[in-house]
Amino acid sequence: MKKLAILAFTATGLVLGADDNSFLLKGATIHTMAGKDITNGSILVRDGKIVGVGQNLAAPKDVKVIDGKGMQVYPGMIDSGSTVGIQEIGAVTESNDISEVGKFDPQIRSFIAVNPDSEHIPVVRANGITAVLAMPGGGGRRGGGSGQIIGGNASLIRLNGWTTEDLDIKGAAAMHLTMPTMGGGGGRGGEGAFMRVSYEQQHQAYEKDMKDLNDFFEEARRYAQAKAAKMPDFRTDLKMEAMLPVIDGSEPVMITASRERAIKDAIVFADKQKIKVVISQAAEAYKCIPELKAHDIPVILPPTLALPDGEDEPYDQPPTTPSLLYKAGIKFAFASFSVEFSRNLPYQAATAVAYGLPAEEAMKAVTVNAAQIWGVDKQMGTIEEGKSADFMVLDGDPLKTQTQVKQLFISGKNVNLDNKQKRLYEKYSGRPN
Repeated sequence: MKKLAILAFTATGLVLGADDNSFLLKGATIHTMAGKDITNGSILVRDGKIVGVGQNLAAPKDVKVIDGKGMQVYPGMIDSGSTVGIQEIGAVTESNDISEVGKFDPQIRSFIAVNPDSEHIPVVRANGITAVLAMPGGGGRRGGGSGQIIGGNASLIRLNGWTTEDLDIKGAAAMHLTMPTMGGGGGRGGEGAFMRVSYEQQHQAYEKDMKDLNDFFEEARRYAQAKAAKMPDFRTDLKMEAMLPVIDGSEPVMITASRERAIKDAIVFADKQKIKVVISQAAEAYKCIPELKAHDIPVILPPTLALPDGEDEPYDQPPTTPSLLYKAGIKFAFASFSVEFSRNLPYQAATAVAYGLPAEEAMKAVTVNAAQIWGVDKQMGTIEEGKSADFMVLDGDPLKTQTQVKQLFISGKNVNLDNKQKRLYEKYSGRPN
């Protein structure tokens, strides 16, 4: 018996099967992020995949037609560093699953801990974000991490699904490593603890962390050699197994390094270990442009709506840095590095536009650039044939706060845009005076 689709009214008044992931969207302006915009364009979706993009596409008899006249269509945005899905309420320990006990935990995969029913997920996707990189090890939060150096695998997840398997796009998108620094972790503010101990103690701790880190990588290499040689006394080690894709270069290492010294240390470390790296939360990347360019290392930038890390830096350094990296030809993406502010991702990109970054490059930084950095550009990041139907339908420019997301599609499914923040707004806006 043919399954009956449940009908639901969308924000634009159109009727679409809630379980139906095949349709033709027509009449909209389509910003593919892979070439020229298509006016009065159409997108044909079949079983969650884009099978046609262009003008005057004919609708097969068995698919619904969505009138997108007057609408703007963009690829869904990607937050390239977040704790969405693995953190709920910061003050409630039981609702946070962002870190484990131990210095080296490469066997951890974030997507396993993701809660598909998190209240944050509907809030984030209501602003056009269809995927996030869920980061273990605290996400490089201000003040350093929990003492972890390798926190585990950062997982790229889609923001719609019943189970963790439904959400999983790439469970091992990158191995997260916090670069050791003098006075704390490599994240923002990690160096701020230097007054608590003497310089000599800091230096000793830093040297020990670096030695332990290099030793751990060498141990992983010896393990890989023993496994390849099929040694008779070989025993499987889950931590070392998780390091094999890092050692052979098939999985990048996402190194959290905010300050100039940490970034340069990360580049030297990557050269020594011959690994593929992405520098994350790189607030002072503008001070390392020659080194980043020479090594062709992509960067994940922290929020632009922030004050600079250093007290002597210009007040507008955070929003100015993206344009400096763009002019230097360094690939970058934006990230929230949080759970509560992931929804502001388009506005972080927009702030960079006000400080010299071209608007198209700002959109690339939250779509195609992010997909390329995490190795999923053949699946998502642009609106092209063969890719997942992850896109948003808006009434204006996604970088403007007044723009409303009217419909959002993830894997071709029309996602409900209702969320807790919207319900609270409606509740309290109707409160009697």
